[in-house]
Amino acid sequence: MQPLLFPVGQFPERLQRFPKTRYMGSKYRLLPWMHRVFSQIEFDTVLDTCSGSGCVAYLFKAMGKQVTANDFLHMSFTLAQALIENSSVTLDREIVKLLLEYDPRHRHFIENTFAGIFFTTEDLRFLDLISWNIRKLHNPLERALARAALVRSCVKRQPRGVFTVAGDPSRYKDGRRDLLLSLRQHFEEQVAAFNACVFDTGRRHRALLGDLFELTPGEFDLVYIDPPYVPRSDDNCYIKRYHFLEGLVTYWEGMHILEDTRVKKIRKPFTPFSYRRTALPAFERMFERFSSSIIALSYSSNGYPDLEQIIALLQRYKPSVTVHERDHRYHFGTHGAARRTRTTEYLIVGES
Repeated sequence: MQPLLFPVGQFPERLQRFPKTRYMGSKYRLLPWMHRVFSQIEFDTVLDTCSGSGCVAYLFKAMGKQVTANDFLHMSFTLAQALIENSSVTLDREIVKLLLEYDPRHRHFIENTFAGIFFTTEDLRFLDLISWNIRKLHNPLERALARAALVRSCVKRQPRGVFTVAGDPSRYKDGRRDLLLSLRQHFEEQVAAFNACVFDTGRRHRALLGDLFELTPGEFDLVYIDPPYVPRSDDNCYIKRYHFLEGLVTYWEGMHILEDTRVKKIRKPFTPFSYRRTALPAFERMFERFSSSIIALSYSSNGYPDLEQIIALLQRYKPSVTVHERDHRYHFGTHGAARRTRTTEYLIVGES
C-alpha cells in the first residue's frame, strides 16, 4: 500500500470515512476546527494520551504526523490498533468467511451471561461464535480490526449506543435500519467500513494500553490530552456505559463481573480525573510530566476544575498558553437533561 499524505493545511477528506460512534465526549464533529488549530502548530511526533474513539489520533495520522495512541480501556486500545497502528492490514473475503464459519467447539459465555439483557438470542450466539473465531487469526492487527468492527456493530445495534439499561433492540419500532439488522449483518458491513479506513503514511505508528502517568515523557513534540474530566452534571464513567464492549474485546478474561447488577457491569478501574478531590492534583501532575512537549488539552465549560484553574496550572509549566474556543452541543447522556448539552469547547495549547 502506497503512503497517502495530504497537503499541509488541507483538511483530510479521509476523515469523512472514519467509523464514528456515539462515544461519550467524542471530538469527531470538532475535527475540522481542531485541524485548523493544529495546522498552526509546528510538530512532527504526537502522543494522544486518552485516545477514546481514536478520531483525533486518526486526524493526526492523516496530517502526516507520527502518532502514538494510548488509552487505559481495552476497547479504545483495540480501535487504535485497528486504525492508527495498522497501516496495511485488511480483512479479505477468505478471512471473513473463516470468521463466520460455524465451529461447534465455540464457547457460550455471552449467551449464558447476557440472555435477555441487550441483544436477541441469535445475536448473542453470533457474538460467542465470532469471538471464538477471531482468536484463530494469527495477525494481531487482523484480530484488532475484526474486534473493532464488532464493537461498532454492537453500538449500532444498541438503540441508545450505551449499555446502561437492559432491553432487546427488537422492541424498538421506530424504523431505524440499524435496529432491523442482525449483528451478523452489521459485522459484515463494518468490516468493509473499517477496511476502507486503513491507510499508510509511510511512518510507524503505535497503539498502547496503559495509564497515561506511566508513559515516557519527552519523546513527543506534542502531547494531546483529553482526559475523562469531572462534568458538572451526570458522570464521566466510561465503564458504566461501555462495560459490555470493554468485556467483549477480551471475552471478559481477567475482568470482574458485578453479578448483582442487572446489566452485568464490570468493576471500573480507578482514574483520578473522575473525582473532585483528586482531579486538580492529577492535572498538575500530568502537566508536569509532559512539560518538555507542547501540551494541547481538550476541555469543556461544563468540566471541573474551572477553565481559569486549568490555565493557571498549565502556566506553571508553559509560559505561553493559548485558549481556542468553539461552541459545541453534545448529544449524549442517559437522561433527558444530559442528552442535549450546549457547552463551550476549549483547545488549550501550552508552549515554551
